[in-house]
Amino acid sequence: MTIKTILLADDDTGIRTVLTQALTRAGYEVRSTGMAMSLWRMVAEGEGDLVITDVVLPDENIFEILPRIKKARPQLPVIVMSAKNTIMTAITAAERGAYEYLPKPFDLKEMLSTVAKGLEQAERDANAKTSPKPKPVIDEDLPLVGRSPAMQDIYRVIARMTQTDLTVTIIGESGTGKELVARALHDYSRRKRSPFVAINMAAIPRELIESELFGHEKGAFTGASARYAGRFEQAHGGTLFLDEIGDMPMEAQTRLLRVLQEGEFTSVGGTKAKKTNVRIIAATHRDLRQLIADGVFREDLFFRLNVVPLRLPPLRERLDDIEDLVRHFLANCRKMGLPQKSFSAGAIERLREHKWPGNVRELENLIQRIVAIQADEEVSAHVVDTELMSNPMQLITSNAISDGPIDLGMAVEKHLADYFASFGNGLPPAGVYGRIIHEVEGPLISSALAACNGNQIKAAELLGINRNTLRTRIKDLDLTVVRKNNIQ
Repeated sequence: MTIKTILLADDDTGIRTVLTQALTRAGYEVRSTGMAMSLWRMVAEGEGDLVITDVVLPDENIFEILPRIKKARPQLPVIVMSAKNTIMTAITAAERGAYEYLPKPFDLKEMLSTVAKGLEQAERDANAKTSPKPKPVIDEDLPLVGRSPAMQDIYRVIARMTQTDLTVTIIGESGTGKELVARALHDYSRRKRSPFVAINMAAIPRELIESELFGHEKGAFTGASARYAGRFEQAHGGTLFLDEIGDMPMEAQTRLLRVLQEGEFTSVGGTKAKKTNVRIIAATHRDLRQLIADGVFREDLFFRLNVVPLRLPPLRERLDDIEDLVRHFLANCRKMGLPQKSFSAGAIERLREHKWPGNVRELENLIQRIVAIQADEEVSAHVVDTELMSNPMQLITSNAISDGPIDLGMAVEKHLADYFASFGNGLPPAGVYGRIIHEVEGPLISSALAACNGNQIKAAELLGINRNTLRTRIKDLDLTVVRKNNIQ
């Protein structure tokens, strides 16, 4: 068997030494360098069967010469390493033609496994005489934040999926960023110049879901005074994001399955089938397999949607990302015109200790609240503690008593007293009414929905508000509606 040669480029002597020893023990020959131009010369002269390279080298960024490498030797696998472990690094590596991206610090076993797979793929490509398609250049926006191992896995999946039209199902708790991932899959795909259309199944009345998805003709039903182009038609050529797919009624599931199977649909009240050209990305916080077992979700639709499952970790599983997320949200606050703040090491540690039931969305809301109402330029651990405890639901829980209902007015009054006291002799920014109502309204509606097992008609009656008003507030507050089956 011919010994394979690995070309290794990294300006860190220690990394070159460790990798050279590991690769040599695995039976490979290694040629190493610390410069991009030296690597390019070896590639141009036909040396090497696979490349392992850092992104940032002293003389040039590897992403600048990677297109040249792929043009000169399209079947040469290139494994990119980087300490700048963001989603853009993973996507850029895929866009420029890298075989794989591995974040630093890397696991040697994973590296050796990736090398073996890359060489096998190169041999298959050589036998099939195939070559990769040219990749478009992307911009440098950062749609997702975090450098934890859990997020690195997600970045790599996203990077691969932007190169395909495969259906992706995103699974994650509320507030983990499912729509951000869906948008990243769209924005860095070949469909990026076409529409991204999102629809939340939990926020649409059951009787209107088919009309929202497939559109309706004038006169199709009472109130249909004009033709309406549904979401499939609106998203033509682009991406349709079906959020909270687990809340889709069974009858709508049947129609969706037919569209996915046949590639066409008919609007409500229509007679002519329309061809559809959309990429489907679905998302849910629910266990679809359990819903199948409960008889409320079609198994055949599940397999159509679940081509590529992508699980988003809750924030409690990626606490190492807290500091990066705080910096990101502080930067967003500055763009909104809020004061510049920083968080002390103690404050960051306190954030890492929190359970984050609301995940990244809860953290973002907390940062915005602290920046808006706290006077000190550096946020302390004490401030974080105070704000975490000022959450109305936490405050109510802490004041609960075992032998009867709590005094809600007293709990809210204490919350407001602490809030105003935090400004000393000053006053909080204008808009207190809206902020406090927003804080209370979300937990109130969520509690009512939970008490009614997700039935929005009953919840509206319980709250004493119009059903349409309830739907609007659910959407505006980005609340999740969970429906439970009644046990007979």
